[in-house]
Amino acid sequence: MNKNELVAAVAGSADMTKADAASAVDAVLESVTTALKSGDEVRLVGFGTFSVASRAASEGRNPRTGEKIKIAASKQPKFKAGKGLKDALN
Repeated sequence: MNKNELVAAVAGSADMTKADAASAVDAVLESVTTALKSGDEVRLVGFGTFSVASRAASEGRNPRTGEKIKIAASKQPKFKAGKGLKDALN
């Protein structure tokens, strides 16, 4: 499912226009992004938790030349599915 299909599904189940549904979906995604940027986690009970994981700097190898390269530290978004979502898939 892509974003357009998600907007159409939200519009259908919430009985709203696609424009309103697109605004709602955009607002939710923006809110999650803003919360993660500020270091918070977003916990949606029954669905899951969005959080930020820190990756330490490390050393890797260029597969083509074999030379060592430095991989900078970074922050990665992480999602852990909640019990409700897991149960829905079984």
